[in-house]
Amino acid sequence: MSVSLYYNAHREQPLTEAESASVERIAAAHLESFPYDYEESLYLYAPDPSRADEILGGSTKMPSDPGRLLPVIACVLDSVTELRRAVEGARWRVHMDDLDVPWDESEGYVLPGMRDADLMAELNGL
Repeated sequence: MSVSLYYNAHREQPLTEAESASVERIAAAHLESFPYDYEESLYLYAPDPSRADEILGGSTKMPSDPGRLLPVIACVLDSVTELRRAVEGARWRVHMDDLDVPWDESEGYVLPGMRDADLMAELNGL
């Protein structure tokens, strides 16, 4: 069974030119720094005209390798955090299937244990 991380932003006003440039810069930096060639990374959808107020959306399939799961989650959530901070005034939803990922003003999008070195080592041993 696969699990995916979904992220989208809604706002009545479309992205400004400056916001679009920021989104492109963040996505490019993410792809350049993403450490796993054979895993899905940040993926932004093309705008869907049927969803007039969705200004940004995307998803990432989580790896089946337990040793890569937390680093991929952390990397993608860090990029989604940057996206949220670059696009002001939008309503965001970030979730892994039915589990909403909480927003924290200081840390951004985080899940418990996603940066825990001991947990990562344990998962690498599976």
